[in-house]
Formats: sequence, structure tokens, C-alpha cells
Amino acid sequence: MEFSVAASANGVFTSPEIAKTFDFASEERIYKWWESQGYFRPHYDQDTVPFVISMPPPNVTGSLHMGHAMFVTLEDIMVRYNRMKGRPTLWLPGTDHAGIATQLVVERMLASEGIKRVELGRDEFTKRVWEWKEKYGGTITNQIKRLGASCDWTKEHFTLDDQLSPEMFSYKLQLGGVLFLH
Repeated sequence: MEFSVAASANGVFTSPEIAKTFDFASEERIYKWWESQGYFRPHYDQDTVPFVISMPPPNVTGSLHMGHAMFVTLEDIMVRYNRMKGRPTLWLPGTDHAGIATQLVVERMLASEGIKRVELGRDEFTKRVWEWKEKYGGTITNQIKRLGASCDWTKEHFTLDDQLSPEMFSYKLQLGGVLFLH
């Protein structure tokens, strides 16, 4: 019998009979169902203190490594724990442009095509960097989703998005007597 998913008042549960072999496609199906039901979006309540985490944005330059998997897992544990306690939770996902690292990756790609960055000029090179980001930037987001991270993907941002102001990079936040610089 195949693995099946059903809705209940409290979320997702499996059928009593589980398949003898694991079907990896079921992960994606369940995750998409969780997203479609709004389980990762906060349900605000003025009487309850919200729990909010902003994901330290991984660079768009490649694939996740074990360190990323560890921090995603630890943050997901904190978010799900607070969600189970009834607190409105928001985990803000995003990726970072990684300026110099991204430039080097694109320069290597161009070199494999026999093109030097200086031959393209600034505008054309910048265009190629954005094309590369559009093509490969989703890899990391998909990997984070495959880890099961319960982020609110409707609020995902890239550090060079137009919606993010330059002030974000010098924003100071005081938490528990410690000053953090973002």
C-alpha cells in the first residue's frame, strides 16, 4: 500500500499502513500541502508574544553544506517548538548576493566560455551575474525546503531586492543588552 496523506484538525497524519520502501516524492507532496494550508505562516494574536527568526541568508553561490543543514535544523526546531506552544511564529527566509564570491563564480563560468569579465564591460557583466543568480539562486531555496524548513516562503527575500532598503545593512537591533549589526 502506498504512503498517503490526510488532513486532520491538528495537521498531517499518515495512513496506518506505511509503504515498505520510502517514496522520496512523498516529501515534496507533503511539504507543498503544508505550504498550501498556511502552516508556515504566522497567525497573529495580540495577546500572545510572537516568535520571529530571520534566517542568516546563505550565499547564492552554490549548494548548502553540513553547516547550513545544522543551522536550518536548529532554527526549525525552535520555530516548531514555539508554534506547538501556540505562539505566532515567523521564520523569514532569504539568500545573500555574496558580492565577491558570486563575481568569482560568474568569472569562472565566463572563462570556461573563453570570455574575460573586462571584455564584457560593467553593464553586460552585471547582466550576466543577474542571469546566473536567476538560474542558480533557486538551488539553495529548494535545498532548504527539502530539509523540511517551516519558513514563510511568501516573505522570502534576496539581499539586493528592491524592497530592501540600504538602511537594512546598517540596521542596529538591541536584544538582551547585546547590540547586533546586520
